[in-house]
Amino acid sequence: MTLEERFEQFDNDRFGFGSIENKLSRRPDVHAFILLDSIVEPEVHPTGFPSDIIACAEHDEIWLDVDCDGLNEKITDEQILELVRCGVRYDSDVDSLTMYV
Repeated sequence: MTLEERFEQFDNDRFGFGSIENKLSRRPDVHAFILLDSIVEPEVHPTGFPSDIIACAEHDEIWLDVDCDGLNEKITDEQILELVRCGVRYDSDVDSLTMYV
């Protein structure tokens, strides 16, 4: 399955952060960031520092700097469900994960 299809299967579980048993943070966005960071290594800039997880923002939406192909190879459906419950979506227009803020 594509990453988009895998995210779509959990569309009805959006914003169910209270249902996550082992929270990595009390905040849904921080939980999502920590979870993603534990699954896929960030790209490293020429300066030697890893990239920020927020790639860009526009109005009330942010896009995350995550290799979606690499993520799809490593992430479990349970982890995708957690991300969806934190408000993370897959944006097929730009092949990126996104969140409303």
